[in-house]
Amino acid sequence: MNLPNLITMARIALAPLFIWVLFLFPNPASHERWIVVFLFVLASATDGVDGAIARKRNQVTDLGKLLDPIADKVLIGGALIALSALGQTPWWITLLILVRELGITVYRLAVIKDRVIAASSGGKLKTVLQSVAVGFYLSPLAGYWAPIGWVQMIILYAALVSTLASGLQYLAAARK
Repeated sequence: MNLPNLITMARIALAPLFIWVLFLFPNPASHERWIVVFLFVLASATDGVDGAIARKRNQVTDLGKLLDPIADKVLIGGALIALSALGQTPWWITLLILVRELGITVYRLAVIKDRVIAASSGGKLKTVLQSVAVGFYLSPLAGYWAPIGWVQMIILYAALVSTLASGLQYLAAARK
């Protein structure tokens, strides 16, 4: 166990707290949603911090390579499920993203005895797009200015496309 892995586990531990607070403030236009945004950004920021520390200190581990994408899935998947349950994002998008995420996780676990599959560049891009999309939907910005709703939707669709494309990228790499 090292510092980067502890930070990753802290991201996993922050996810239930963040989701609980989201349900405390379900109104997407309430100012209290900034608390939810803060918790989500805090948890999301640890994704870059753990990796930077691991690389700087030469502490990249197989456990970290496995836990990091799982932490992302717990945080973002939990956020999407909660937002869909609150009627703020479409269930069909959440389900497509979750199917891809769970499928790739099962694949990673199935081959773990042979190798650890680290996140690809496409996988990192989809995580960034998913995080930005979720951040927009968590925030009360659309309550301040209606056109933000269009921005939210465009980013969510971009996150969906990149999620599915990176899933295909993993499958193509697995066939080789």
